[in-house]
Amino acid sequence: MMKNCSFLLLLLFPFSLFAQTFRPPATPLITIDPYTSVWSFGDQLNGSVTKHWTGKPHSMDGLIRVDGKTYRFMGAPTPEMKTILPTAKQSAYTAKFTTVKPDPNWWYKEGYNISTWKQAPGPFGTKDRNDAMLKGGTEFQQEVWYRREFTLTAAEFEKPTLNIFHYDDVQVFINGVPAFDCAPCFTGDYEFKPISPSARKALKKGKNILAAYCKNGAGPGYIDIGLADEIAPKGADVIQPAKQTGFEMTATKTLYDFEAGPVQLKAAFIAPLLLKDLNLISRPVNYVVYELKSTDGKTHQVEILNAVSGLWAVNDASQKVEGKKETQNGLLMLSLGNTEQKLLGKKGDDVRIDWGRAYLAGNASDVKSAGLGSPGELIKTFSKGGSVNENQDVSSNADAKSMAVVLSEKIGGDVKTLHLMLGYDDGYSVQYFGQNLRPWWNKDGNKTIQAEFKSAENDFAKIIKECESTDEMIFDDALKAGGKQYAELCVLAYRQAISAHKLVADPSGSPLFLSKENFSNGSIGTVDITYPSAPLFLLYNPTLLKGMMEPIFYYSESGKWTKPFAAHDVGTYPLANGQTYGEDMPVEESGNMLTLTYAICKAENNIEFAKKHWKVLSIWANYLKKEGFDPANQLCTDDFAGHLARNANLSIKAIMGLASYAKMAEQLGETKEAAEVNALVKDFAQKWMQLADSGDHYALTFDNKNSWSQKYNIVWDELLKLNVFPKTVAEKEIKYYLTKQKPFGLPLDSRKTYTKSDWIIWTATLATNQQDFEALVKPVYKYAMETPDRIPLSDWHETVNGKSVGFRARSVVSGYWMKVLGERWK
Repeated sequence: MMKNCSFLLLLLFPFSLFAQTFRPPATPLITIDPYTSVWSFGDQLNGSVTKHWTGKPHSMDGLIRVDGKTYRFMGAPTPEMKTILPTAKQSAYTAKFTTVKPDPNWWYKEGYNISTWKQAPGPFGTKDRNDAMLKGGTEFQQEVWYRREFTLTAAEFEKPTLNIFHYDDVQVFINGVPAFDCAPCFTGDYEFKPISPSARKALKKGKNILAAYCKNGAGPGYIDIGLADEIAPKGADVIQPAKQTGFEMTATKTLYDFEAGPVQLKAAFIAPLLLKDLNLISRPVNYVVYELKSTDGKTHQVEILNAVSGLWAVNDASQKVEGKKETQNGLLMLSLGNTEQKLLGKKGDDVRIDWGRAYLAGNASDVKSAGLGSPGELIKTFSKGGSVNENQDVSSNADAKSMAVVLSEKIGGDVKTLHLMLGYDDGYSVQYFGQNLRPWWNKDGNKTIQAEFKSAENDFAKIIKECESTDEMIFDDALKAGGKQYAELCVLAYRQAISAHKLVADPSGSPLFLSKENFSNGSIGTVDITYPSAPLFLLYNPTLLKGMMEPIFYYSESGKWTKPFAAHDVGTYPLANGQTYGEDMPVEESGNMLTLTYAICKAENNIEFAKKHWKVLSIWANYLKKEGFDPANQLCTDDFAGHLARNANLSIKAIMGLASYAKMAEQLGETKEAAEVNALVKDFAQKWMQLADSGDHYALTFDNKNSWSQKYNIVWDELLKLNVFPKTVAEKEIKYYLTKQKPFGLPLDSRKTYTKSDWIIWTATLATNQQDFEALVKPVYKYAMETPDRIPLSDWHETVNGKSVGFRARSVVSGYWMKVLGERWK
């Protein structure tokens, strides 16, 4: 809606006291929940196609037309990918393969003897492939080498590219020349990957050989490779980019500045994720706001096009979508949805929603035109005449269908603003022990998405002011607690942390705030995701943390989970019907639940949450009394590092959990139990200091004094005033850690050089002086700003080169708020 509101401009644009001047690895644009999450994967908003957090294209195109000349400010033109060599998904093929290691220097070259190799159909994979993977093909165990011959009638290509699905590590050769090498890494589906210049040149007319090696480390293994030629737009199809001149980011907003000829354009992407307001957190609507001003003193005719791809509403491009156009309550609304609405029909990690509808809406009086059609035709029509065709919709493949709205205004020396809204209606969000649950905003089933958009429109100015207040609070709290770099890390993490959850109502109407393990294993409601995520929510709304824990309590209290320790998860997103992770983490999850329950009681200043769940808390505490101090060979939250017996940090977790349990017992009047557990905890702490002592530090395990690890779990001792360990334990550890830092952070432990950034912040919070805290945080900031991986922030990275090892877009980065929580609770 067009406005001339100076106060609004002051809120949105560059006069903010905490404007950011950093370079995020990827930038959030639309952040609603784990499914509706769209990012820019680079520095320039118009430098690449906007993507879902998983990396799949979720195109959002933005063009501005000034006096008949068109500029692109958002997204990038989608190149035509012309198949050179089909994948197995596109067309059946056979290849020669072996699972016995061949000569490493010759197996991929033309003259190598492969007569003993078997021939079989592609693709190649382990039998435990996940839902996203193509069925059929040939099975392998951990390693496979294969060679595929193909014939080309010509070899003149514009930009030959791999079309590859690999899980995990891969090496690819073309005619004996290295083409692509990626380790450690994987894709979750088919992706286009560049090949080396020498491999491009190696393609030739006639017979060619594509050779590939794949090593599967864990989980489902898979390898399938084809080739495509990337054909870039040419001639009249080429639209000049607007010049990006500025970038800023706050907790709830991403802001860009552009020059489009004689007009200055400012674009803001706003997600009103206000933690104290459950309705706003749940409302599936974000804003895109534009500020326009002439820079030459003249008046110019300006049109802005916003287009959203049908890929927002499907898992992959092969699915078909259909569109709708409606006008209600003064709003013009376009929507796209899958033609086959299989409600909650797909679960998994690297998958996208394919039920419900994506929406693009604006004030009807400000919309010049709106239409549904192919992305190319919508853009061509806009570029030529400043509008789009009011098409009647027919269903088509998702990547061939977009919806677009055009806003128009004469722009002079006065600054003007206008905005649009984007959102998603999933109808039902998760399945909870057999029952489909609606999103919180429609928990009673009596609201409509149209009414939510209207409320978002009516509340626009108020919400913008509230977002500004939240931005200021988040930055200022973190700045005061840990300094500027720390505050900027918190700003970077805010929207990612919240939007990796879904807020729903359980059958009784109480809030459940369910996390998804993004690019980990896709679990829903994972306890050791809740644990590192807790600080942000303990600070600003403990109700949300309770909503993360209630499913685990219910799982045990209902009798559905009968083991004497806490479950790891309640399913695979979005189906929360019971644990699907293959192995338990008994000490880890029980310690997590006990500690966080007491943390909630402290945050709320009452014991009611513990009282409600005391019976099952006592069962878990009894387990820790017997098994927690010297843990057996079991997994902890750092499961990617493998099993570990006698884990000293896991032992601390059990001790913290029991100490928390004793505090709760005292407040509940269970004085005998409290005294007994306190005595046990005191004994455990003394034994721990003896067994883990390694001179100038404490060991990774009780039986290996030549090891070390971050003891991040001990942070609760000070925060919760448990008074279990003497302060010298943390002081000795911090002094030692400062000698072990790498350029991009403190390694997790002595086994590897990789780390977890959330744990580093917890560890840094143990420091008793600001200088040591900032010394530990500085390399994490360097990683976030300089990592070569342009993806939503990964919490698992290499400390030697800043590369992501795995995970991305996870909620655990809300653990960055541990320092703020510590200062607040002092």
